[in-house]
Amino acid sequence: MKIDVWSDVVCPWCYLGKRRLEGAVARFAQRDELTVRWHSFELDPNAPRRRELPAAEQLARKYGMTPEQVAANWERLTALAAVEGLEYHLDRTQGGNTFDAHRLIHLGDAHGLQDAVQERFMRAYFTESAAIGEPDVLEPLAVEAGLPRDEVVDVIAGKSFEEAVREDELLARRYGINGVPFFVFGGRYAVSGAQSADVLLKALSQAWDEREAA
Repeated sequence: MKIDVWSDVVCPWCYLGKRRLEGAVARFAQRDELTVRWHSFELDPNAPRRRELPAAEQLARKYGMTPEQVAANWERLTALAAVEGLEYHLDRTQGGNTFDAHRLIHLGDAHGLQDAVQERFMRAYFTESAAIGEPDVLEPLAVEAGLPRDEVVDVIAGKSFEEAVREDELLARRYGINGVPFFVFGGRYAVSGAQSADVLLKALSQAWDEREAA
């Protein structure tokens, strides 16, 4: 059974949701019969390769928040991430356009390494403060995740997988997805947001049971 997940590599809730999904899958008896497919979703398609504003100021402007509200929100997110074994440094993040990152995640799918590429990009952004919109940053990360360097270079320099990213985003609009992470279990049950592993496991189990009964 397939689990479809829409996410962006610069979305802190998406990385949290990834870990919680992994926790749910680990507890599922038929986990070896599951396939997780990552789909592209750009939180800001018009973002430059690298933002000039500090992360805190960018977030405050975008959502009309005070510096104190940003700090409190980050503290909460960092604590939630730590529970899942993730290390966040949100004040150091270097935001930017994620279109090329999504194209490389599709290249990862072609090599059976989609999850590895997704994971490497997210860790680089949230833990290592990598400028994830820069091609010269993406290339070594993708290679480290296992992708062939020559193919990575060709994707970054060309237009490969552009259509795949757009198709993911079109499907998201058809589903009415306006925020990520967004999970679809077996094409039957949808869960929006970084819900707990328990909630995700329940949706997974229901989708599986209905699939078996069909």
